[in-house]
Amino acid sequence: MPPTVSLTLRLVLGAALLLAAVALLVVAVLGARGRLRRNPWTGVRTRASLASDEAFTLANRVAAAPLAAAGAVAGLGGVAVLAGGPAALTWTVLLVTAAGVLGLTGLGGALGDRAARRVTASEPACAGACAGCDLVAGCRPGTAGAAGGDPAGVGCA
Repeated sequence: MPPTVSLTLRLVLGAALLLAAVALLVVAVLGARGRLRRNPWTGVRTRASLASDEAFTLANRVAAAPLAAAGAVAGLGGVAVLAGGPAALTWTVLLVTAAGVLGLTGLGGALGDRAARRVTASEPACAGACAGCDLVAGCRPGTAGAAGGDPAGVGCA
């Protein structure tokens, strides 16, 4: 009979994968529904996504599908590890599951960050960054740096 992984180790690893699956699926569902708010622990947390509530919401909506897939992979892997089998199969399932979860969460984060950067890039250049600019004439789109009076290019003459 081929060697197997001990029951205690299978329970710990399987439970950890199932817990990760639940966490990923909850974040994915909340992100897809736009109900995940900026917080210090969960969601796509990059400089661009944390720039505004709109950017954070969009980033997590975009990342929801890969995160849900990562949750499904973690759940299936957890069940397979708990079911047991030969040690080589259990370790292979664990490694493939970990690679899948990490790859899919990384993909979700990258796609979410890209979407958040588009939101922050579309904001007006001035956006309150210059104390002495003429908000009527100086911060209109297309006037940034006009007539050479604005060396920084932020719409302030």
